[in-house]
Amino acid sequence: MPGGAVYSQEITKILSIEAYDKLNTIPNTFLIDVRTRAEYCYVGHPVNAYHFPYMISGDKLVLNNERYEYQTIKNKEFLTEINKVFRKTDNLLILSRDGVISALAAKELLNAGYKNIFDIKDGFEGPEFPTYEDEDLNKYYRQLAKRNKIQGYQQRRHSGWQWWGLPWTYEIDPKYAYPPDLKTEKK
Repeated sequence: MPGGAVYSQEITKILSIEAYDKLNTIPNTFLIDVRTRAEYCYVGHPVNAYHFPYMISGDKLVLNNERYEYQTIKNKEFLTEINKVFRKTDNLLILSRDGVISALAAKELLNAGYKNIFDIKDGFEGPEFPTYEDEDLNKYYRQLAKRNKIQGYQQRRHSGWQWWGLPWTYEIDPKYAYPPDLKTEKK
């Protein structure tokens, strides 16, 4: 394909190891981490991953699937900020924690006219254990694991960027930071 373009007129789901290979072999390919600021900073992130959070963490604690977590809200500036940095023909590899939020971000990018969108389905940490494509099996095995107090139940340990041993860091390089976060307040 001319110029290294990889056209995908629909979202292509790939594993993180495939994303890493694309980053190293195909021109105009960029990794976009859509996790929250806290995840990007404190859990770590792939080296040279651009940070454009799809969701913003709030300060309200909510019950979600039998667990408490802080509520998140959609980042209203997500597309506006992406449009300032990337071209519609760039190859964009979209990464979230486990592939759930990246799928939403990828769909929004495709609907906004981006042509080459790749959703990294195993994410940075991978899905919670156990995970099956069949939702009924998924629910059944999770119930068994919970009832039998299986070690590692609800932990992320079987796939994802970190699991593959791909390069990641806690250090934030301003070149890849979320652009609005770089604006300093005038005193």
